[in-house]
Amino acid sequence: MNSNYIVLDGENVSISDIVKIGRFGYQAVLSENAAEKIRKSRAVVERIVETETRTYGINTGFGRLSTVAISKEDNDQLQRNLIMSHSTGLGPCFSTEIVRSMMALRINALARGISGVRPETLNTLLEMLNKGVHPCVPERGSVGASGDLCPLSHMVLPMIGLGKAEYRGEILDGAEAMKRAGIDVITLKAKEGLALNNGTCAMMAAGVLATYDALVAMKTADIALSLSLEALEGVIDAFDPRIHESRPHKGQIDCAANVRSITRGSTMITRQGEKRIQDAYSLRCAPAVHGASRDAIRYVEGIVTTEINSVTDNPLIFESDDNAHAVSGCNFHGQPIAVAMDILGMVLAEICDISERRLERMINPALNNGLPAFLTEDSGLNSGFMQIQFPAASTVSENKVLAHPACVDSIPTSGNQEDHVSMGTISARKAKTISTHTLELLALELMTAAQAVDFRGIDRLSPVTRKVYDLIRSEIPHVDDDVYMYPLMMKAVDMVKDERILKTVEAELELW
Repeated sequence: MNSNYIVLDGENVSISDIVKIGRFGYQAVLSENAAEKIRKSRAVVERIVETETRTYGINTGFGRLSTVAISKEDNDQLQRNLIMSHSTGLGPCFSTEIVRSMMALRINALARGISGVRPETLNTLLEMLNKGVHPCVPERGSVGASGDLCPLSHMVLPMIGLGKAEYRGEILDGAEAMKRAGIDVITLKAKEGLALNNGTCAMMAAGVLATYDALVAMKTADIALSLSLEALEGVIDAFDPRIHESRPHKGQIDCAANVRSITRGSTMITRQGEKRIQDAYSLRCAPAVHGASRDAIRYVEGIVTTEINSVTDNPLIFESDDNAHAVSGCNFHGQPIAVAMDILGMVLAEICDISERRLERMINPALNNGLPAFLTEDSGLNSGFMQIQFPAASTVSENKVLAHPACVDSIPTSGNQEDHVSMGTISARKAKTISTHTLELLALELMTAAQAVDFRGIDRLSPVTRKVYDLIRSEIPHVDDDVYMYPLMMKAVDMVKDERILKTVEAELELW
């Protein structure tokens, strides 16, 4: 595991911080300030237990059973029962990067110190994260309110010696995974089961990773557009700043500015009237399409960043100079994330839509402005890049199904006590899939554009796109005769996913 670490304080954690922990294996530490706040809120819970003050989730049942009083003697069993009974997931388990992100997000939310857990309980989850004990968490089962009860319960199971967990590449019983990692299992005390499983951290784990990938895709899309514009000898006048300033949507202005900067110095691009008056929409209208998606992605980024540093369980522990008590509310409800994730899925699907159209223009002899059919000089014997469009078209079609919003649905649960739910985890899972599709499709466009510019003369590329071209060609050769294409496609996908394409450009100029 990476020796770098991220400080979790419940207040100042970024999307990038969670991705570093979840995807890149960074370790996490609690801030000293967080530890003190956690101790104070726990003291309030213990006073409630001792005085037997009727308080939801501490000495009552849950959901529709909140009217049932629980004795002090049964408190530990109540919390254990909550975790066991709510571990009802279905389907394959979340990926390791999502589970690690989920754990980090839960730690960060509890670090705010108004959830009432004991420091040792939170430290157990932190130790699991840092030692690589990754609970097996089924993808399906959450309705997004009260939070992600089902997946987070599965996350907690190994903490109490139950469930399954992955440790050093092996799936083990939860108790065995904890033993091998040298971590003691715990007994959950009053409020702790509810504090651990009542929140939005499963939808957020998928959502944070989807948002991060969307931010990468947002800029990479402008790079792919620029190389395709050169390959098709596109008309740069459509990116004139005066056009976009007269309709001043920030995303549209930024996209046009990026394309002008990336293609500066190119002799492949043309001016209005040199070869044609105007291009098809997939080139000419790209600032409007990319720009609308950019603006929406920035909105999602703000929502997700706020939620990372939010407390989403229930009830919450508040104290003042003369009073301390638990208050029930609605912070577990996933609607803010559900709406944001459905929007993210839709706008990323649009980036895929227009990318596929540019790819098609480059290979289609009726549309590619004089390039060879399917970008091979010996077409017929060779299919060239004909088949590259097939997975692109398939992906775009699949995205259209996945982009249907989940947040508009609600099925009441818990005896109609929880009579409006968000379905936000479904929204986030779909958005995560579409974000992966977007990076893959942009990789196919870039690979195709590199093949196309070979027929134009690579010395005519702009200085920036030449560096992108050289990076692609460092691993993917020009295809003369038909070859096994899949490995080449995956090399292109890796270049986009690991941000090498984006970093190559950002080393030369600032992208907006």
